[in-house]
Amino acid sequence: MLLETENITSIIPALQKTHAASSKLRIATPADKSLFLSDLADRLLKNIEFILTENQKDIDLMEVGNPKMDRLVLNENRIKDLAESLLQVNNLEDPTNQILSEKILPNGLKLQKKSVALGVVGVIFEARPNVTIDVTALCIKSGNCVVLKGGSDAHFSNQALVSLIHQSLEVANIDRNAVCLLPAGREFVKEMLEATRFIDIIIPRGSESLINFVRKNSLVPTIETGAGVCHTYVHEQADLDKAAAIVINAKTTRVSVCNSLDTIVLDKNITANFLPKIVEKFIDFKVEIFADESSYPILAALKYPFLQLAEEEDFGREFLDFKCSIKTVNDFEEALEHISKYSSRHSEAIVSENSEICEKFINEVDAAAVYSNASTRFTDGGEFGLGAEIGISTQKLHARGPFALEKLVTEKWIGIGNGQIR
Repeated sequence: MLLETENITSIIPALQKTHAASSKLRIATPADKSLFLSDLADRLLKNIEFILTENQKDIDLMEVGNPKMDRLVLNENRIKDLAESLLQVNNLEDPTNQILSEKILPNGLKLQKKSVALGVVGVIFEARPNVTIDVTALCIKSGNCVVLKGGSDAHFSNQALVSLIHQSLEVANIDRNAVCLLPAGREFVKEMLEATRFIDIIIPRGSESLINFVRKNSLVPTIETGAGVCHTYVHEQADLDKAAAIVINAKTTRVSVCNSLDTIVLDKNITANFLPKIVEKFIDFKVEIFADESSYPILAALKYPFLQLAEEEDFGREFLDFKCSIKTVNDFEEALEHISKYSSRHSEAIVSENSEICEKFINEVDAAAVYSNASTRFTDGGEFGLGAEIGISTQKLHARGPFALEKLVTEKWIGIGNGQIR
């Protein structure tokens, strides 16, 4: 279902249709869902030109230099990746209707606990049209209907993708109301957040401000896919060449995603030896560094051209751009204190050749994903072998880390009796 703002005064009728479709989707066969995913993968590849044309309309409306641009842009390779992710999801085990436990009570009543779909999943996201495909794939595979509320930045892209989704739903004999794309404007967000009768859960995916708004205003239960303020701690016993490669990868490979590096935490006694190893690559990418008082003079002596003296607000900041801060510390404990204070509990990493220190870091740092001697850029449903993802959950209830297929279910108890009464 595609809705246009000028044609409606309320989204409730559309939500009613999607809610009604959820009971039908619950009984869809694995073959139906598999056909949908394979057909959509094929349809994306056959409609690359159409998708790119619509995506270009969004690109033309975005201000040059906007850090959201990288998230918005679709190209042939990214569309092919989306098609491949659909096939990966298709190959995953269906998480619904799994018998989780069963027992027979003394009175002969047979009890089963099995996994079932959540029902209707609402997702509010910003300028990332790939989310439209990823979320839809995961929801349909797990028997959930989905209400998509994309940002205005990706209006044309989302419209194009959902039109293809609806065609594939029809091929698979699944009610097209199972996927509803709401208008891109903000005027219906409040109504969506209060639709407790028609939406079972809402997942915000985007900036910290978006997540905070949903958390404060939603009457529907939410699962946060939080902002990523990610640190990489280079310990005094690190292999500095290895550390430099990890830091460069975490900061420069794709800056607009939540698992990219925001702050380098450095032991002071290795700062002068480490910083020269990243300068050349950082200059190539024009990475703006907000350096603390200890690291600033070292970078200044290296004539680093994109250098600022860090302010307090430069720590705990999700840059989503070619920018990062540097914090120097006296020892391991001070590094942990800094990370604990400023982390968003998304992804944190340590680089050290001391295995005991790495183990201590892993055990003591509170985050959805913690790494030793590896880049934070691995925090991703695809990389973890989970297929696509709805987002990275930074909370602790129901789902944490890459929020993918396995977590789009809840539980149902079933009692099978023969006249038992209590």
